[in-house]
Amino acid sequence: MAESLAPRCGEREGPAQREGEGQAGIEARREARRYPHRPIVGVLAVVLRGERALVVRRANPPMAGRWGFPGGVLELGETVAEGAMRELREETGVVAEPITPLTVIDSIDHDDEGRVRFHYTLVAVHARWRSGEGIAADDADEVAWLSRADIVEGGLATAPALLPLLELAVKAGEGN
Repeated sequence: MAESLAPRCGEREGPAQREGEGQAGIEARREARRYPHRPIVGVLAVVLRGERALVVRRANPPMAGRWGFPGGVLELGETVAEGAMRELREETGVVAEPITPLTVIDSIDHDDEGRVRFHYTLVAVHARWRSGEGIAADDADEVAWLSRADIVEGGLATAPALLPLLELAVKAGEGN
């Protein structure tokens, strides 16, 4: 999942506070997400055009170097749909309209000693593409519109939920 970096419990933050924060502040917030005291709520934007999905290669841990859906941490005061669409715009420049939540995913990473290093509860939001082709920004190294076949045949390193979410979104789209 892309890192949009949220505060620890009890801290308040919004987009205006993050502007002009600088790399040191970003790194401090990123580090604060390791070994959390409780799960962190994250959002994913699942956007399709035909059978191709907008995916990003993550620049930061967890899942650095893996392909997944654009997303990040839900900010205080945002709805799940607002957060997913904000993350989509920040990471790719793509604009979409939220349709419905698809599912909730647990993403828990343990270190070699068995301690929880990262714990995200991710809400995947299905969205309808409106504009933009996608440009890697924020926490994305690369952006692409890929089909399931492109991902599998290309042998891409992916986040564990990428293919199941893609299949779920394609099925949900068939009902529209």
